[in-house]
Amino acid sequence: MTSATHSTLFPQVPDSADAVLDGLDPEQREVALALQGPVCVLAGAGTGKTRAITHRIAYGVRAGIIQPTSVLAVTFTNRAAGEMRGRLRQLGAGGVQARTFHSAALRQLQYFWPKAVGGELPRLLERKVQLVAEAAARCGVRLDRNELRDVTSEIEWAKVTQTVPADYPAVVAKSQRDAPRDPAEISQVYAMYEQLKRDRTVIDFEDVLLLTVGILQDRHDIADHVRRQYQYFVVDEYQDVSPLQQRLLDLWLGDRDNLCVVGDASQTIYSFTGATPDHLLNFRTRHPRATVVKLVRDYRSTPQVVHLANGLLGQARGRAAEHRLELVSQRERGPEPAYTEYADEPAEAEGTARRIRDLIAAGVPAGQIAVLYRVNSQSEVYEQALADAGVPYQLRGAERFFERAEVREAGVALRGAARAGGNDSLLDDAQGLPAEVRAVLSTKGWRSEPPAGSGAVRDRWESLAALVRLAEDFEEAKPGATLSDLVAELDERAAAQHAPTVQGVTLASLHSAKGLEWDAVFLVGLTEGMMPITYAKTDEQIEEERRLLYVGVTRARFHLSLSWSLARSPGGRAGRRPSRFLNGLRPGSAAPGSRSAAGGSGGIERPVAARRKRRGPALCRVCGRTLTDAGEMKLMRCDDCPSDMDEALYERLRDWRAARAQEISQPAYCVFTDKTLMAIAEAVPGSEGELAGIPGVGARKLGRFGTAVLDICAGGDGAEESAEADEEM
Repeated sequence: MTSATHSTLFPQVPDSADAVLDGLDPEQREVALALQGPVCVLAGAGTGKTRAITHRIAYGVRAGIIQPTSVLAVTFTNRAAGEMRGRLRQLGAGGVQARTFHSAALRQLQYFWPKAVGGELPRLLERKVQLVAEAAARCGVRLDRNELRDVTSEIEWAKVTQTVPADYPAVVAKSQRDAPRDPAEISQVYAMYEQLKRDRTVIDFEDVLLLTVGILQDRHDIADHVRRQYQYFVVDEYQDVSPLQQRLLDLWLGDRDNLCVVGDASQTIYSFTGATPDHLLNFRTRHPRATVVKLVRDYRSTPQVVHLANGLLGQARGRAAEHRLELVSQRERGPEPAYTEYADEPAEAEGTARRIRDLIAAGVPAGQIAVLYRVNSQSEVYEQALADAGVPYQLRGAERFFERAEVREAGVALRGAARAGGNDSLLDDAQGLPAEVRAVLSTKGWRSEPPAGSGAVRDRWESLAALVRLAEDFEEAKPGATLSDLVAELDERAAAQHAPTVQGVTLASLHSAKGLEWDAVFLVGLTEGMMPITYAKTDEQIEEERRLLYVGVTRARFHLSLSWSLARSPGGRAGRRPSRFLNGLRPGSAAPGSRSAAGGSGGIERPVAARRKRRGPALCRVCGRTLTDAGEMKLMRCDDCPSDMDEALYERLRDWRAARAQEISQPAYCVFTDKTLMAIAEAVPGSEGELAGIPGVGARKLGRFGTAVLDICAGGDGAEESAEADEEM
């Protein structure tokens, strides 16, 4: 028995109610047939939960047991609601309301407001940030842009947990929540924000839920109207409901119990927004007669991926862990997960890019590959590595590193300091490039210690800290480098990554990957301090970090790679340790509680150290100095050493690259990077062997572009393309 996860574009509508049940596995069929009373579906990752609940609704409708207009199915994203509506139409059950909580509440609020309150519904505030900023100003609380975002998020959390301004400080203290500012200040800003909304007759998205709850509580006639309309309720991703959403659901239900909830406590990763799995875990207590069905047949991932996912949760602690699901893969065997230890972060990024390039060459579409990391600031080194490897990529849920507002602002500040030189008093006490960068970025919010907690302030600090680390690495590679040199390096890096969005490898944080899946997933940066993140202090915060990694593992269908690096930069102290969550899972490691690890390295690859040992240092071909910068190693000379580049040839190569990139609908850097073109223009290769010896070319690009490049080097126009290149097109 298999559960289809990919249907044809226009599937045939089942010709009967019984036909709706065809293809469901026994547990999914049990869900579909449980049409009366409370139903709790505990559905593990990849087990076909959406399939089960949509077939349940469709079977009830097609069998004449349920009227489609009497069903309200709610979930958490417009994408998920749209997918549910689409599946129901394909099953012949159109007319069912499938909406997000907010969408369903807003629809009811707009309809009943004139009757319940009178007049028109207040205007909906699309973005509350500006009003929060005004509230803070009136309270005399100064907030920079990132603090403003965090305080706004904190107000949202307070409202969905039904915490009023006066109670906020006490609730924060009791929950051990890391507030972005002094709780008393936030309470004051929160109260003023609510006052400003009342004065201007506007409401926000949280008010939509609060006001709907208020009307249904106070007006029994309206509550009865809603309950006559909707007789059956389905809630997807039930582990993510907030206390406010649960209160609304209770009012929709009244004293009835035709409720089907679907969730997995092991995928609760949004507690910072007010989500809690308690409602899912307490469902059977509240509904003793509930039908409980567990979906554990995993149709997404191979047995090897599922085994790792089960092992990860097997070490979990806490209440959610007590209700974990042991998944059983329904797919054929695949490759074992790969564990790779790298010497440093750039080596990890370069190694990941090489593996991705090999997968693409083996036939895995770039769009079916993802690199997942804990925080968005980790993306920069992978953006650079993929660009250098000629692999197209796209970022999900975040701006490209050099397009982030704080990075652009930092660039402007560094450029101004570089122009001022010795006339900038800010740099008077700064000795060396890293110290100068720290001094400049301190005016933009960088401090030597990270801010407490998560949120926009932490994200901003991480981005600025990445620039500080880059300055440290740059000076180590180029002793005596100036601030102007660093600014030029930043400009070059930014230019190389300003490429149009293309169908490529996905770069995403673990949080933004929820609900998605790929054929191949690379989980990177799995070190203590990043996974779990440094600011996860309590036992429950640590366990949520473990669940976050579990979500990442279960995104992979076939290929799964887990990696970490021992040092931040080349030559740095190798003091990092792999994530504690991998103990007992990665080869050669001890299970939690063991006294010592198993001997040897087991199946952990250490490709970088071995390769470097064989290759030896790269030396400048002009002055003989050891090269450490990736761009210099491509040129095989120091940036400031004399260049014998053929400028005219370089321009012809750039023109050819631009045209070729347009033809294949990919960014220019996917053909060759600027540094590789410079190296070609300096070497002027006359044969395939000479061209292949230039770093950045490689066998694949040699086969695809080699004929044209050699033709240009010989004075031609590059119109000749290799047969292999034509075949690839």
